[in-house]
Amino acid sequence: MTIQISLKNVSKIFGPKPKSVIPMIKQGMTKEEILAKTNHTVGVYDASMDIKKGETFVIMGLSGSGKSTLIRCFNLLNKPTDGEIVLDGENIVAYSNSQLKKVRQNKIAMVFQHFGLFTHRTILSNVEYGLEIKQMPKAKRREIAMKNIEIVGLKGYEHKYPDELSGGMQQRVGLARALTNDPDILLMDEPFSALDPLIRREMQSELLDIQERLQKTIIFITHDVNEAFKIGDRVAVMKDGKVVQIGTPEEIMESPANDYISEFIKDIDRSKVFQASHIMMKPNAVVSVEDGLNVAVKEMKRNGLSSVFVVDDHQLLKGILTIDQAIKGIKEKKALSDVMSKDIQRVSKDCYVTDLIPKALTSAFPLAVVTEEGQLEGIILRVHVLSGLISEEVDETEEYHPREELSPV
Repeated sequence: MTIQISLKNVSKIFGPKPKSVIPMIKQGMTKEEILAKTNHTVGVYDASMDIKKGETFVIMGLSGSGKSTLIRCFNLLNKPTDGEIVLDGENIVAYSNSQLKKVRQNKIAMVFQHFGLFTHRTILSNVEYGLEIKQMPKAKRREIAMKNIEIVGLKGYEHKYPDELSGGMQQRVGLARALTNDPDILLMDEPFSALDPLIRREMQSELLDIQERLQKTIIFITHDVNEAFKIGDRVAVMKDGKVVQIGTPEEIMESPANDYISEFIKDIDRSKVFQASHIMMKPNAVVSVEDGLNVAVKEMKRNGLSSVFVVDDHQLLKGILTIDQAIKGIKEKKALSDVMSKDIQRVSKDCYVTDLIPKALTSAFPLAVVTEEGQLEGIILRVHVLSGLISEEVDETEEYHPREELSPV
């Protein structure tokens, strides 16, 4: 993926002579020591990261870690004391005010924690505000605004006022307003933290759905590790103004950089991070729907299994055949397709473990991981669904080996 925006050794110091503080940081002085000695506050120090076009990049940390200071550096609401911010190949720290204004109007939009809506304007008027500032003709800007109101699920509310909407709906308005300018990059500073837990989860899912359709570059700030790992393609963890680790949620959970990261992630709900692709196994014993029952029995015997999955010539999953069904079918001289079970739980490889649990507990057979077209990609045993909550992920190249029973449990 193309790198869209890069931070190169970015520092942000607050105080009358911020550059004078940087040598002290390099000497190892802490934020507290610098504040006591110089009355300067270290917001961010030496932050470097590359953010890919179209990814959701989460910056996570506790209060005072520097995450909110950092996100405001991306659009220069906080101008860095040192370092570069390279957007589409150009260092925007060196931009003039007029150049920076164009960046903010056309390339980067921000969604705020407390909505920032105009209470005297309708939802439609709030959403089209950015286009109004650009002096776009009324008919055109309303057309664009209505499109984005529909995208965030607020069609029918366009003539309401903010105080007539719930907190979650108001946050949707803020998101629609940001999307209306069609920015390349969305900056989201703890946008869901003011919402109650249920609405927050709904907004997280809504954001994932919108991102799936629009593929914007999203830089998202949160202090909630579960939220970060749910929505982030990659996550940067900050502490005391410094970036401690960057990686995918899986990479951070498997290889925490230090004790701080280990402590930070210890209470995370792994079932909401790991997906079917992390715990599935490759099926090495399948038969074709055109094969006879005797062929299926031989395949089971050869692999030490009591059942096999059945596919067609295009690897589309058709069912599962147990040894009991096969023996009965042979005696009754029936075809394989007549006796196999077709009621199989099918899941996609990006399904979260938390959503697999009820399926695994109610299914008589292993879960079948299939493509959108229905081709068999892998299998998941119930034991792997449960163990996925507490152990490291299964090697996705691992095959399904003999003696691993496929029969009903």
